Amino acid sequence: MEQPSGGMFKNERQAYILRQINLHNKVLSSSLSEELNVSEDTIRRDLAELAEAGDIIKVHGGALSKSYHYPVQQTKVYAQEEKKIIAKKTVELIKPGMTILIEAGTTMLELVRLLPEKLEATFFTVSPLMALHLAEYSLLKVILIGGQMDMSSQITLGEKPVYELNQIKADLCIFGVNALNAKTGLTEREWNVAQVKKAMIACCDRLAVITISEKLNSTFNMKICSPQQIDYLITELKPSDKKLIPYKKNMIVL
Repeated sequence: MEQPSGGMFKNERQAYILRQINLHNKVLSSSLSEELNVSEDTIRRDLAELAEAGDIIKVHGGALSKSYHYPVQQTKVYAQEEKKIIAKKTVELIKPGMTILIEAGTTMLELVRLLPEKLEATFFTVSPLMALHLAEYSLLKVILIGGQMDMSSQITLGEKPVYELNQIKADLCIFGVNALNAKTGLTEREWNVAQVKKAMIACCDRLAVITISEKLNSTFNMKICSPQQIDYLITELKPSDKKLIPYKKNMIVL
């Protein structure tokens, strides 16, 4: 990831922290300490102030995004208009009779809200929240992949969901990302999340990655898949945007 320059004032530091939370839904105090070249005590004080202001949810070892974890209450969602554009593009990939696999996220929620009322399809998901929203469509068959609920990622993790995913054959897998790079592909910060996403990719015929463009050209340390394994990349940008040129070598850009 791009590193900020040292010597930031507190307001600049906290703005950087908020941006990272908005982009990746979760931050770790230890990682922020390294990125900003300040002590973890300083980061903890920043997180406490941001939590007191109602901007984030402070947890042990870091912080979570409010919009990601409480979308039902319609808290402020970062880049919501861009995510709606992405959802409109993505819904065009979904056809009647398909078996579709999705995970969590605010962009995914915008997609679910745009599904046609009369759509007949089967949806598998590792997200209890997505399952609840999908269940509002009377003609959909909705199957929740079980396992231990992880509050930071809002999906089920562990051996159980990986085993269940291995029993599925989906036409299309759709998920958001924390980091995507045209050379290194999809990466994640956390090992257990990466294992579930790998299992999702392995059981699908086609993979569609949906993300706001701010997450492009970034990399974390846990590999999920190569660029060659991605069939579609969907952002809020026009396909002709110069920022998307490196991705067109391996995937269809929408």
